[in-house]
Amino acid sequence: MHFELTKEQAMIKKLVRDFALNEVAPEADERDKSGEFPLQLFKKLSALGLMGLPFPEKYGGAEADTISFALVVEELSRVCGSTGITYSAHISLGGAPLYLFGTEEQKQKYLTPLCTGEYLGAFGLTEPNAGSDAGGTQTKAKKLGDHWEINGTKCFITNASYAKNLALTAVTDSSKGINGISAFIVPTAAEGFTVLNQYEKLGLHSSNTTELVLENVSVNQEALLGVEGEGFKQFLATLDGGRIGIGAMAVGIAQAAYEKALAYAKQRKQFGQSLSSFQAIQFKLADMAMHIELARTMVYKAAWLKDQGKRFKKEAAIAKLYASEICMKACDQAIQIHGGYGYMKEYQVERFFRDAKLLEIGEGTSEVQRMVIAKEIGCTS
Repeated sequence: MHFELTKEQAMIKKLVRDFALNEVAPEADERDKSGEFPLQLFKKLSALGLMGLPFPEKYGGAEADTISFALVVEELSRVCGSTGITYSAHISLGGAPLYLFGTEEQKQKYLTPLCTGEYLGAFGLTEPNAGSDAGGTQTKAKKLGDHWEINGTKCFITNASYAKNLALTAVTDSSKGINGISAFIVPTAAEGFTVLNQYEKLGLHSSNTTELVLENVSVNQEALLGVEGEGFKQFLATLDGGRIGIGAMAVGIAQAAYEKALAYAKQRKQFGQSLSSFQAIQFKLADMAMHIELARTMVYKAAWLKDQGKRFKKEAAIAKLYASEICMKACDQAIQIHGGYGYMKEYQVERFFRDAKLLEIGEGTSEVQRMVIAKEIGCTS
């Protein structure tokens, strides 16, 4: 086993860390307050060639590996969770299904502009009554001659306000259960397609979270992504990769919370000595450091398996589950170490805490991850 980053991975990490510190971090608190979407940051990331990072050069990508993708998400999230989740969703939910299941023509038409940063990628899966139970999709696509007519509603969709096209799931044959769900590439400017950006969220305030309403939206036969009836399998594969991104995001936020807590504990004096000299505080920080390192290693392992073309479903679920849960604990303990100051916005750890909660919910709740792991280890058929 070799645990060092390659020269290319180390270069990407340094590039993104410098970008995160110099470009993303300065206005992160203000964006959290205002909810302003960091569009200019993504134009700069595009100029750096990062918006198509893991995809082939012929589509405008950089042909980097999944570990490099995880590094970018981690470094962005370390200073701003909203920026981290926007980037992660762009790659793993917006671009990945197009690359995995699209025809060559679809890749040239839809993946290339994502890689070059023309617009952001998004994926329409979750519905008001079909989140964890994605097989309960109620959006329907009806074939009418040479086109499909789509009706339904999607919720909690990341980046859709800044996407010109997105893949979404719809039932094409209700008699076949999950085998009757298909995926389509739909232009957001299509007649009858409405994107609503009106959620008030606990955290991740400057990320774009939307509702999609489709009323008699017409798309041609070429809009079908992959094979008809394979949509359920396609989005399960998409989510496996996406969980690596969420795990990396959790590691980044947890690392930020730990670093803030460690610095504060060294500086803050109580009873005539620094907080870091008290064993109770030392143990909190030691646990944070331990859990973060273990989570990071698991994220990289899942990413490595994916890059090797090996099965990684279980490892991605473990990485996402473990990293998201230790992230919440790290943020909680960071606030505790800060005491009353941790409850105040100027110390940032309360932002990390609010942003972290979504990671235990998005791309499969912690409960769903345990279901996935249980199935993978043979508990269920």
